[in-house]
Amino acid sequence: MPNSFKIDNIPFSLLNEEEQALLRANLDIGYFQKGETVIKAGEVPDGLHVVLKGRVSESEAVAENGEKRTQHVFVHYENEDYFGGWSALRGKAIHNFVAEEETICHILPTRTLLELMATNAQFADYFQQNLAVKREIVAQHGSNQDMAEFMLAKITDATVREPLVVEQGTSIHAATELMRAHKADCVLARKGGRYGMVTGTDLLDAVVLKQLPLETDVSEIASYRLIAIDHEDYLFNALVMMTQQQIERVVVMDGQEMVGIVELTDVLSYFSSHSHVIGLRIERAASIDQLREAAQGLNELIKALISTGVKIRFTMDLLAAMNGRIIAKLFDLIVPVDMQPHVCLIVMGSEGRAEQIMKTDQDNALIFRDNLAWPEMQQCMQQFSETLISFGFPPCPGNIMVSNPEWVNSVGDWTQRLSDWADTCEGSAQMSLAIAVDAKPVAGNEALFKVARNWFLRHLRNNDVFFSHFARAAIEFDTPLTFFGNLKDKGQLDIKKGGIFPIVHGIRTIALEQRILKTNTFQRIEALMESGQMQEQHGRDLSEALALFIQLRLRQQIHRAEESPDGTDPTPNMIDLQQLNKLERELLRDALHVVKGFKKHLTMRYHLGG
Repeated sequence: MPNSFKIDNIPFSLLNEEEQALLRANLDIGYFQKGETVIKAGEVPDGLHVVLKGRVSESEAVAENGEKRTQHVFVHYENEDYFGGWSALRGKAIHNFVAEEETICHILPTRTLLELMATNAQFADYFQQNLAVKREIVAQHGSNQDMAEFMLAKITDATVREPLVVEQGTSIHAATELMRAHKADCVLARKGGRYGMVTGTDLLDAVVLKQLPLETDVSEIASYRLIAIDHEDYLFNALVMMTQQQIERVVVMDGQEMVGIVELTDVLSYFSSHSHVIGLRIERAASIDQLREAAQGLNELIKALISTGVKIRFTMDLLAAMNGRIIAKLFDLIVPVDMQPHVCLIVMGSEGRAEQIMKTDQDNALIFRDNLAWPEMQQCMQQFSETLISFGFPPCPGNIMVSNPEWVNSVGDWTQRLSDWADTCEGSAQMSLAIAVDAKPVAGNEALFKVARNWFLRHLRNNDVFFSHFARAAIEFDTPLTFFGNLKDKGQLDIKKGGIFPIVHGIRTIALEQRILKTNTFQRIEALMESGQMQEQHGRDLSEALALFIQLRLRQQIHRAEESPDGTDPTPNMIDLQQLNKLERELLRDALHVVKGFKKHLTMRYHLGG
C-alpha cells in the first residue's frame, strides 16, 4: 500500500530520495467506517493523515440544551488531502475528524514527521511558516515550475546588444554607413555626457521628409529621452515597458553606466505568448473596428498567461499596459485632435490601480481645461463609453463613466468635488473619493490631472478626522473565518469583501496619508515599506495575500466566463470553495488571517473601535 502514496504532491515532493524512502518505510494504513471518528478532539493523534479514498470532515462539537449536540463542519478532506499535521506537532487535537463515508488513509507517524522536519528545512517551513513562505515553496515546486522560471528570465539572461556609439560631429552619411557595416538598425549619439538614439526611421525622415543635408550632425536628430531598464530587472518588464511606451528598444543600465540595448525582437524570442501580436494590432489599428478586433484577443491572452504559470503581478502589469493602450488609442480615434491638448481621460478604481485583469467594469472620467468651449463634448463621451462597451469593457454599475455628465468636469469643478467628498462622512461620497484617488491619466493632457491631484493632496494635509472616517470602510466587512480560525465553509465566499477590499482600501488610506503618488496596491505597499511606515514582513504578507486572492478569483472568473452564453462572469467576486483543493484552502485560510491582522492594525492606527 505505501506504493500507492503519491509522493509528487507538495509538501512531500520537497523530500529527497532518502527522506522519501524513510517516509514510505514508516507509512501505516487506517480503515474507517462511515461515521467513525478518525481523530478525536482532546486526544493525541497517531500522526499526519493523507486521504487515499473517502471523505473526512473537520468539526467542533457544540453543546446545546443539555445532551443535545450539533456539529459545525469547518472543512472536508478528500482524495490526496492531508490533515492532522497541526494536531500531531502540538501533541493534542482541538477538533474532531470524522469519516463521512468509508475512508482509507495513509498515516505518517508523528515521530517520522518530526524526523523529516528535522532533516529538511523546507519541508518543516511548509508546516510551520507564514503565507509568503508557503506560496514561494508552491511557486518553486508547482507543476508550472519550468514555465514560471522561463517567464522570470532576467535582462542579463537575454541578448543584450552592445550599443553602436558615435561622437558628436558624426554626419548622417557616416552614421548610416556605420549602421550598414554593423548590420544595426539604431545608433547612440554621444553629445557631451548625454546619449541620444537615432533609428533607421529617424535617418530616413531627416533626409527624405526634412531634406537635411547628408553632412548634418547626427546628434542633432537624436532623441535624448531614452527609456532605460536595469540590467537585473525582468525581461518581462521590458516587454511591459515597450508596450506602454510604444517603442521597440530599451537601454540597459547598470547604475549610471550604460551596458547595452535590448530590442523587441530579443524579448519576443523569449516569449511564446502572442501578446506582441495583440500589441502590434492595437498600435496599427486605423479604425474603431480594427481596434475592437485587437481588443477581443485579450481574454485568450489572459488564459495563456495563467495556464503557463506566469506570476499574477506580471499578468496584471502586461494587461494593464494593453488595456491602457486600447483606451488611449480609442481616445485618439474619437476625440478631435484639436481638443486633445485641452482634456485628460483618467481611469479609476481597479483600472487606475492596474489590478483589473478580466474586464469587470469600466471606471473613467474626463477632466477638461477651465472655460473650454467644446459643444460636442458630451456627445463624444457618450460615443466613447458605448464603444468601450462594444470592446468588452462592461458598463459601470454605479455609472462612473464619461457618458455620465457627473464624471466630466473642468479642473476647477473636479478639485471642488474631491474637496466636497473629503469633507463629508457620508458613505457614497467616501466611496466616490476612494475610486477617484486611484485615478491614472491614460490619454490627453496629463498636466490637467496633476494640477487637480496635487491641489487635493495639499488640501488633505494633517486632516486626522478625514483619515479616520476614510479608513473605516476597510473594516466593515467580516473576515470569513470561524471563531477557531478556519474557513467558513458555506460553499461560496465573496473574496472582494472578505479579502481584497480590506487590503486595497486600507493600503490606499495609509498611502494617501503619506502622500504616495503610486496607485497600484503592490507598489504602494513597497513604498510604505521603504519609508518605514510598514514592517517588511507585514508588507510581504499583505502582498502575498492579495496576489493569492486575485489569482484564485481570476481562475474561477475564467471558468465561469467560458461556461456563460455571453462570455461574461455573472458573479466575478465569488469563490466556490468546493473547487479549491486542500492546499488552496490552506493558503486561503492563512491569507485571510493576514487580512484579519491588518484590520486590527487599521483599527488601532485610526482609532476605529466602537
